[in-house]
Amino acid sequence: MDAAQPAPGAPAPEAPSPTCFRHADRESYVRCTRCDRNVCPDCRRDAAVGYQCVECVKSGHQSVRQARTVFGGRITSRPYATIALIVLNIAAYVLELVRPGIVPQFDMLGAGSIQNNPNDDPLDLATMYHQAGVAHGEWYRLLTGTFLHLQPDAYTGLGPIAITHIVFNMYWLWTLGRVVEDRLGVLRFLGLYLLAALGSSTLVYLIAPHTETLGASGAVFGLAGGYWILSRRQGYDPLGGNQLLGTMVLWMVISASITSWQGHLGGLLTGIAAGAALGLAPRQQRGLVQAACLSAVLLLLATLIYAATGHLTSI
Repeated sequence: MDAAQPAPGAPAPEAPSPTCFRHADRESYVRCTRCDRNVCPDCRRDAAVGYQCVECVKSGHQSVRQARTVFGGRITSRPYATIALIVLNIAAYVLELVRPGIVPQFDMLGAGSIQNNPNDDPLDLATMYHQAGVAHGEWYRLLTGTFLHLQPDAYTGLGPIAITHIVFNMYWLWTLGRVVEDRLGVLRFLGLYLLAALGSSTLVYLIAPHTETLGASGAVFGLAGGYWILSRRQGYDPLGGNQLLGTMVLWMVISASITSWQGHLGGLLTGIAAGAALGLAPRQQRGLVQAACLSAVLLLLATLIYAATGHLTSI
């Protein structure tokens, strides 16, 4: 039997009113200008033309590209990494003043003998000293030493003048760090700084393993090397007419003569290598190339450390 048909001349049934695609009980005649779905007042947002639904607005925000520096890092409003490194160095220095005994426990030492306790029986030499250093498993010294600085009357007997060690290092870390971090972004900047710090300790480990060293100078030297490479890559002459840089070089020479020229040279060479890895990478797959090149620098340092450890432990 056929279905009932409307009588001739009878009005056609009304079509259902359109409803919001997220709320089926809400009538809506407004459409999203992007996906053309009906949206109620709670589900729409003002757009340049008409309205967009909340889902289109969300996907639009996700598709917006993050602003990047010329070398691929994320742009930040402040030099957060530089500030964090300065805070860590100052905190470590305060801890040194409160507990001076942490210096021989955490400064950079390749291999040597460390006194266990000043109150030990001086005649009991078997327990008064112990073998210490990177070669004896204290790998953390490769980095912890770069956060420690000379104390008054420590090592050199310079008295209050020793505090200039951390003062000038933090000054140059702030001066250089802000510029380099602004060009690289937080992660790339930290990669450069920490690699330079490790490179500084590595050359000390290779050339003067029985010498205790400390200070951020090697890492700051690395920032200077990276800054030079990045500046040349951008077409700037970092030496031309820059009195500030000349003053920095003078301080670096003085600092190297007081502390460790090996650490300064190691940091400088590593900073140049890391700066080249970051600054000379092509635009295509830049992040991947930079990560691979920095990993290669790290692998080289690890190989040198391994070789030096084998030599020292075989003696």
